[in-house]
Amino acid sequence: MAVPGTDEIRPVAHVGLVMFALAMGGFAIGTTEFAVMSLVPYFSVGLGIDEPTAGHVISAYALGVVIGAPIIAVLAAKVARRTLLIALMAVFGIANLLSALAPSYGWMLAFRFLSGLPHGAYFGVAALVAASISPPNRRAQAVARVMLGLTVATIIGVPFANWIGQALGWRWGFGIVALLALLTMALLFAYAPRDTIRPGASPFRELGALKRRQVWLTLAIGAVGFGGMFAVYTYLASTLMEVTQVSPALVPLVLCIFGLGLTAGTLVGAWAADRALMPSIAGMLLWTVASLALFPFATGNIWAISAVVFLIGTSGGLGPMLQTRLMDVAGDAQTLAAALNHSAFNTANALGPWLGGMAIAAGHGWSSTGWVGTALALGGFAIWIVAVLDDRRDAKVRRT
Repeated sequence: MAVPGTDEIRPVAHVGLVMFALAMGGFAIGTTEFAVMSLVPYFSVGLGIDEPTAGHVISAYALGVVIGAPIIAVLAAKVARRTLLIALMAVFGIANLLSALAPSYGWMLAFRFLSGLPHGAYFGVAALVAASISPPNRRAQAVARVMLGLTVATIIGVPFANWIGQALGWRWGFGIVALLALLTMALLFAYAPRDTIRPGASPFRELGALKRRQVWLTLAIGAVGFGGMFAVYTYLASTLMEVTQVSPALVPLVLCIFGLGLTAGTLVGAWAADRALMPSIAGMLLWTVASLALFPFATGNIWAISAVVFLIGTSGGLGPMLQTRLMDVAGDAQTLAAALNHSAFNTANALGPWLGGMAIAAGHGWSSTGWVGTALALGGFAIWIVAVLDDRRDAKVRRT
């Protein structure tokens, strides 16, 4: 049985190459999304602002994702997915090139907002393409293969961008992302399956996703529950240098450890999701709560904080889980729901750094981001409970 909204794409001969092309876009997006967090200590100096203010640049990108994902998904309902993916990556590349050339804090905010606009729609459409060429019982693992581009970015792309930022200047980090976007466009042009416009596709059909309570509850789990990871990661480089007191040269290594955790969590989480989706979501949220609660106690020692950062990274496995859940509850409005998943994650990307920055600015210290993250992850679990109860109520009504 095909996933709703994906059965119009024909089978392809080289599934591995298609997945690689889709994942390369994830690599480019992941590099810019996470590298900018690790470059906060450098571009804050370059733009003449303090670090909590520099966190607003991250929030501007996240706001672009939140706004761009639903608008693009609705307006592009009648655009073939291959064409849409290439166009989205073109906009992404241009916006990152402009970010590299930003002359002031105000322009940087504008260019980061523009960079975020294609993010959610790209991942949403790429996930649907990946699911359409995979067996139905391996949908979560297909989504995870696309997301692996993002996780590998945290292992290779982000530490490299951080190193480049230290060695040559923070602007080079954004320039590299522009080149990655160009490479992705070439790969998509060569390998992405040529699809036709979906029968009956229209903006109004996509908007039908907004009428479903389970769609909103799933999005809320990601918007709140994922915020904990971002609350810690955004200020991780600063915490390492100010509290753990490591040299800047060690920061990329710890960022790499986070990426290893993110990759492990994505793979294991997708495997679990294909077997028991909702229980796996609950388990990942509770695991995240425990990992984040350890963070404040680990910041004084490089070995302890490295181990905890790995554990926090594994919470990234929530991504393919929620993406798969949306495929189940969105009905015919697959594109909008898939794109909104990344709006939710980037709501978390805005919420986490904002609340973490408030705790730091209030004088609670860099380690306080762990407690902020713990509270957000608990909030995500509370919403999961509401979603399960609502689902059971609906099932009971249908039976009667």
